[in-house]
Amino acid sequence: MTNAISLRAANLADLNTLLQFEQGIIETEKPLDPFLAAGELFYYNIPEMIAAKNIHLIVAVIHEELVASGYLRIENGKHYHKNLKHGYIGFMYVKPSFRGQRISNVILESLKDWAKKENLKEVRLDVYSNNNGAIKSYERFGFTKGLVNMKMDI
Repeated sequence: MTNAISLRAANLADLNTLLQFEQGIIETEKPLDPFLAAGELFYYNIPEMIAAKNIHLIVAVIHEELVASGYLRIENGKHYHKNLKHGYIGFMYVKPSFRGQRISNVILESLKDWAKKENLKEVRLDVYSNNNGAIKSYERFGFTKGLVNMKMDI
């Protein structure tokens, strides 16, 4: 990595950039998922995420420029799972010009550390089954595949 990365909690001053990151995620996912609606989409209520106590939304900064994001949300597990709470990772985005520098690993490591501080024993995430690059990256980090979500038009 050639650039010094710093991580910090996202704040409302970051909102415009985070909204651009959200659209970057959606732009990447639209070709992967024919079930996404046409037109402008929004996945997140970012101001709510910034304020939430059960969400740790962080940004990666290089030379005062926001270059990536990710969050971990504390969720309740099912009553039949061994862990009654787990962390859910989402909003993983790295600006295209900064990809390939393992910035997502730095974010994932920080989110994992926060999960441990919150006494969580498990983290989860969702990734499209046809997003091979993301799957390989998550597997290199230590994630393993679980359930496969299946759907069909009727």
